[in-house]
Amino acid sequence: MTDKTSTTAEADAADKIGAEGVSDIPLGHNERDLTGVVGKVIFFACVFYTLLHLYALNISPIETWAFRIIHVAGGLMVGFALIAAFTLDRNKEPTPISRLQWLALVPSAALIAFAAVGMAVAWISREYFGLRLPPPLPIGEGVALLPAVAWALVLGTVAAIISSWIWKAGNNRRIHWADWLLMAAAILVAAYLLFVLNRWRMAAGTPMVGQTEFLVAFAGVILIMELTRRVAGLALIVITAVFLGYAFAGPYLPGILEHRGYSLERFFTYIYTDNGILGPTTAVSSTYIILFITFAAFLQASRVGDYFVNFAFAAAGRTRGGPAKVAVFASGLMGMINGTSAGNVVATGSLTIPLMKKVGYHPRSAGGIEAAASTGGQIVPPIMGAGAFIMAEITGIPYTEIAIAALIPAALYFLSIYMMVDLEARREGMAGLARDQLPKFSKMVKQVYLFFPIIILIATLFMGYSVIRAGTLAMFSAAVVSWLTPFKMGPRQLLEALSLGTRMAIPLIAVCACAGIIVGVIALTGVGARFASMLLNIADASHLLALFFAMCISILLGMGMPTTAAYAVAASVVAPGLQQIGIPPLVSHFFVFYYAVLSAITPPVALAGYAAAAIAGTDPLKTAMTSFKFGLAAFIVPFMFFYSPELLMEGSWDKILRVAITAAVGIYLLAAAVQGWFLNDRANLIQRGLLLVAALAMIAGGWMTDLVGIGLGSLVLVWQLATARNLASAEAARQNGE
Repeated sequence: MTDKTSTTAEADAADKIGAEGVSDIPLGHNERDLTGVVGKVIFFACVFYTLLHLYALNISPIETWAFRIIHVAGGLMVGFALIAAFTLDRNKEPTPISRLQWLALVPSAALIAFAAVGMAVAWISREYFGLRLPPPLPIGEGVALLPAVAWALVLGTVAAIISSWIWKAGNNRRIHWADWLLMAAAILVAAYLLFVLNRWRMAAGTPMVGQTEFLVAFAGVILIMELTRRVAGLALIVITAVFLGYAFAGPYLPGILEHRGYSLERFFTYIYTDNGILGPTTAVSSTYIILFITFAAFLQASRVGDYFVNFAFAAAGRTRGGPAKVAVFASGLMGMINGTSAGNVVATGSLTIPLMKKVGYHPRSAGGIEAAASTGGQIVPPIMGAGAFIMAEITGIPYTEIAIAALIPAALYFLSIYMMVDLEARREGMAGLARDQLPKFSKMVKQVYLFFPIIILIATLFMGYSVIRAGTLAMFSAAVVSWLTPFKMGPRQLLEALSLGTRMAIPLIAVCACAGIIVGVIALTGVGARFASMLLNIADASHLLALFFAMCISILLGMGMPTTAAYAVAASVVAPGLQQIGIPPLVSHFFVFYYAVLSAITPPVALAGYAAAAIAGTDPLKTAMTSFKFGLAAFIVPFMFFYSPELLMEGSWDKILRVAITAAVGIYLLAAAVQGWFLNDRANLIQRGLLLVAALAMIAGGWMTDLVGIGLGSLVLVWQLATARNLASAEAARQNGE
C-alpha cells in the first residue's frame, strides 16, 4: 500500500489547518444583509424577540395561546424582513419603483393600512371605551368594522405576496416594499386573534365561526406557507398543498382516504388552533427550539463551535484518513447543536471536504461522509437537533429518558460511519495529515473547559432541572466560559448572540408552523387513524412487513423537508399506527424519528447530500447515493429497536450490554461487507455476501442469530487466513525456486 498524502502533507506543512469561524452561519442565498437604520431596527427587534421568549420561559409565563400567536407573528415579521422571496444579487444596486409597481403598491398598502387602522380602532374602543365590538363604518346603514378589516387584510396580503413574486428584490440591503406589507399583515393577524381570543378558543373549528374568522385564518396560513417556501424550498409547500387539497377532496376519494369534507370557515379556523398551527410543533418551537438555537448562537459567539472542530482535528487528524474521521466527530458535535443536517454540512463541510479530497478520498466519498455525519448529529443526545423536543411534547415521555434512550443508537450510527471511513482508508492506502499541520492536542486539552456548557446542560438535566432551566443555565455558562478565551462576550457580543438566536430560529419557526398545518389536517380528517388501521391489517400478516411499510412512508414524507417538519408529520401519520400494532410509544416514535432524520441522505431528494455535493464539486445524485451508503447501518438500527428494545436502555444492564456489543460487531461486519475489506485484506464477492448475512444476524439481537453471525464471521476470517497462508507459501516457494 502507498501513502497517497505523504508528499503533499510535507509540502504543505506550513499550511496550518484549523477551524476559524467554521461555526459562523453564512447568509442564505435569499437572506438580506440589512444596514443603516433599518438594519439596527431589525437587529433590536431580533434581540427583543429572543429576550421576550427567555422572559416568558424563565420569569413570567404568558398565556399559552397568546404566547404561541405572538411567537408565530414575531417569527413571520422578522422572517419577511430578513428573507427575500427569491435569490438575491449581492452586487445589484437598488432600482427605483416602476410605475407598474406603484399600481400594485398603492392599493396593497391602502388595504393593509385600512386593516391596521381598523384593528387599532377596535383595540382602543375596547380598552378605553369598554365596547365589546368597535363602532360600524359610517357607510350606508353602517358596515361592521371587523369584517371589512378581514377582507382588506386578505386582499392586501395576497396582493403583496404576488407582487413579491413578480418584482423580485435584487438588492440585499433594503427590504422590498411587498415584504414591508407582509410584515404588517403578520402583526395584524396576531392582533385580530388576540382581540377575539376568548371566542376563538371556543368557536374555532366549529359551525359557530363565520366568514371574518375564516379570512383572518386564511391570511395567517398563506403568510406561513410563503415564509416556509422562502426558508425551506418547495418540497414542504407541495406536501402541505397536497394535504390541504385532501381536506376538501375527501368526499370524492375512495377507501381509507374518504372523509365527509369541511367548509372553508370550519377548516381554516380549526387549522389555526392548538390542533394545528398553535399545536405541538409551535409549542416546541416557542420553547425548546428558540432556547436551544439561542444556546447554539451563544456557543458560536464564544467560538466553542470552532473548538469542537479543532479538538476533532487534534484527536483524529493524524489517523488513517484523518480528515474523514474529523468530519465524523466534528459534524456529530456541531449537528447536535445547530438543528439542521444541510446547515451543518455547509458549516463544517467547507473545511473537512477539501481536506478529505486532499488525502485521497474521491470527491463523491468526501461529500457522502460529510452528509452522513452531519445528518447523524440530529440523533446525538443531549440536544438531538429539535425533533427530540417534539417527541417529548407528543409522547409525554420525559426528555431525559429520550436522551438516555438515544445513547446506544447514536453510538452505533457513528461507529458505522467511522468503520466505513476507516475501511475505505485501509483499502485505498490513505494516511492522515502531518502533525505540524494540525492543532496541538496538548493545547486543546488545556481548553477542555470549553465543553463546560454541554456538561452543565447534561448535569442539570439529570439533577432534575427542567429542560428550559437547564438550557438557560447552559446558555449563560457559554457566555461565562467565553471570558476565559480571547473571544470574551461583552454587552455587544451578548446582544449579537441574542439577535443571531432569532435569525437562526426563523427557518425552524416557519417550518414548525407549516408542519402544524399538516398535523391539523391529519387530526381533522382522521387519516392518521385510518392509516393505523391499515398498518394493523398488514401486521396480521407480518410485523416486519408493517415496519418496512412504515419506514417507507416516514422517508417519503420526510424527503426534501427539514428534520423537525419531517418528524412532526411522520409522528402524526405513522407512529399511532405502530403503537396500535403493539409497539411501545418510545420505540414507535424513535423508529419514525430516525427515518425522518435519514430522509436527508435518502435519494432522490437528499438535502444533506446535495449540500455536500455543492462543496465537493461533484454530481449531486451520486453524492446522495454515497451518503446513503455511508449511513446504511442507520437504516437497519430502527428495526433493532423492535427486536431488541434493550438498545433504547429498556431492560437489565446485562442484556443491554450484550445487545450493544453484538450490534457493534454486526455494524463492523456490515461496514466490511459494504467496503469489501475485512480486517487487513480485501474481501471477495462471496466473502462480502457472507459478511452481510453475518452482520444482519448479529444485528437481529437473539442468541441463535448471534451465534450464526459469529460463525459466519469466523468462517470468513479462517478463509482469509488460509488464503494469506497459501499466498505466503507460494511466494516462499517461488523465491526458493529462483
